[in-house]
Amino acid sequence: MDIFEYGSRNASVVLLQPVDEHDLEIIKNEIALIHGSVSQDFRLAAFRVGDWNNDLSPWPAPAVFGREDFGGGAEETLTEIESYCADRTKTYYVGGYSLAGLFAIWAAYRTDLFRGVAAASPSLWFPGFTDYMGGNAIKCAHVYLSLGDREEKARNPVMATVGDRVRQACGLLKGQGVDCALEWNPGNHFRDADVRTAKAFSWVMGRPAS
Repeated sequence: MDIFEYGSRNASVVLLQPVDEHDLEIIKNEIALIHGSVSQDFRLAAFRVGDWNNDLSPWPAPAVFGREDFGGGAEETLTEIESYCADRTKTYYVGGYSLAGLFAIWAAYRTDLFRGVAAASPSLWFPGFTDYMGGNAIKCAHVYLSLGDREEKARNPVMATVGDRVRQACGLLKGQGVDCALEWNPGNHFRDADVRTAKAFSWVMGRPAS
C-alpha cells in the first residue's frame, strides 16, 4: 500500500485517510480547506488502496452495483494503518469518503487508537453494518457523519437506504454517549468529495478533549 504524506512531520495531529486515484487528484484542495478551517498544524497520511471494494470492506458481501463483490479485506488495511501510527504521543483521526468513510467508522470499533472519525458520505448501506454498530461499542469520542441530500434518492434500492442508515447510525452513537454530528450537503454522492471530507476532518479536529 502506497502512503502519501502531506504537512509537517513534527505535527502532533495526524489525519489518516484511505484514498483512490480520484481522491489523490483533489487531496491538495482538501488539505487547503482544512487549513482554512482549523488553527492547529497537522499531517495527513493518504493510504492508496489497491482494491477499493476488498481493502475497505469489513466483511464479504455480494455486489451492490456492478459485478464486483466486497471481499472483506479491511482488517489487513487497518493493520497497515496501525503500524504507521507507532508514535502514540500523537493524536490520530481516521476518515475518508464513501467506502473509506465506512471503513473509518468500522476501524474505530476495532481499536481505540483514533480520537475521532471523519466519515464523509460513508457507505452505510453496506449490508449488516448498522446491525454491527448496534451490537458493539465504538472506541472513540467524536464521530462526524455527512450525506448528500440526493444520495437517498439513488435508483439502486440498496444504496437508497443510505439516508435511513445514516440517521440510524447517528442515533445509535448518540445513544451510546458519543459526540456525533450529522450534516447534510447539497447534491448526490459524486459531488464535492474534497469539500465534504475537509469539513469532516475539520469538525473532529475542533472538538474539545474528552
